[in-house]
Amino acid sequence: MVQFVGVQTIVDLIAAKGPEQFLAGLVSYIEQDFKRWEAFEKSARLASHSRDGVIELMPTSDGELYAFKYVNGHPNNTRNGLLTVTAFGVLADVHTGYPLLLSEMTVATALRTAATSALAAKYLARKDSKIMALIGLGAQAEFQALAFKAVLGVRQLRVFDVDVAATRKFTANLADYGFTIIAANSVADAVRGADIVTTATAAKSRAAVITAEMIADGVHFNAIGGDCPGKTEIHRDALLRTRIFVEFPPQTRIEGEIQQLGADSPVTELWRVIVGAAPGRISSQDVTLFDSVGFAIEDYSTLRYLRDLMQSSGLDRTLDLVPHLEDPKDLFGLVANRGMPVGTDLRGKLALKRIA
Repeated sequence: MVQFVGVQTIVDLIAAKGPEQFLAGLVSYIEQDFKRWEAFEKSARLASHSRDGVIELMPTSDGELYAFKYVNGHPNNTRNGLLTVTAFGVLADVHTGYPLLLSEMTVATALRTAATSALAAKYLARKDSKIMALIGLGAQAEFQALAFKAVLGVRQLRVFDVDVAATRKFTANLADYGFTIIAANSVADAVRGADIVTTATAAKSRAAVITAEMIADGVHFNAIGGDCPGKTEIHRDALLRTRIFVEFPPQTRIEGEIQQLGADSPVTELWRVIVGAAPGRISSQDVTLFDSVGFAIEDYSTLRYLRDLMQSSGLDRTLDLVPHLEDPKDLFGLVANRGMPVGTDLRGKLALKRIA
């Protein structure tokens, strides 16, 4: 049997710990795996682009466990009452190839994206950061806010979305979580006075949500909306005013904000900052930018976290995804013996049936 984390199960796991504690635990798992970054197989995700969006596969392995995620990104889905992003993932044993865990990853992707954002800010934002601007209040926004509260203590939010209904949704969802929320009239108004700026817009275009004149000394930018070729949020001139940190350069140069820059543009891999091999924030005046497109190791960490939570919670939710045979060479016997316990000898009964 394979452990199964469906939508209701992950909701139950989050409820049992509380969203902030759940996110803090996930940040810890991702940080642990970033510290052993060099142990993992790494490759840019395999993407299938269409007019309406993209479908991607994101694999990785550390030699003991293998993980992959299937994920889509279709910005126009919400017009038809569908999610922009859906996903599922698998964690498997490298030594047998057997899957250990099958999990929904739609909710989990929102959680791990927020957790990775907060982890990056832990190393790159000023230590006294308390005010965050959130630009784009779609499905990711609340998770981002809660992760930054859990890890950095952010409690004041300056928010903006072109959709007024999204602002109402966001404010209502976080009403009981101890935030002071200020709805701004524009992006420029939202970022004014913010210590951290998170951009999480969904439009599939070369947007310039953040322009050079919006950048103030000491701000940390967390750009998570630009995640495929041709989709950006930060104006090129604004990028040139920041020190840029990324997950995996070969992927980010294709999909991230830095696709606007040359192939040799200077960037620092976040894992190197975490292990102390490269500097993060240099001074209180430094302007840093985490150009996040999401990477498979983060999904690996999330699946590992969910596996451990399932085991510690005592939840027994499984799927018969892989046959269990008395004779592993007799797969056909499972089909021939349909409706009977595996291993039951039906040869005589089948012969009598044929004669009749």
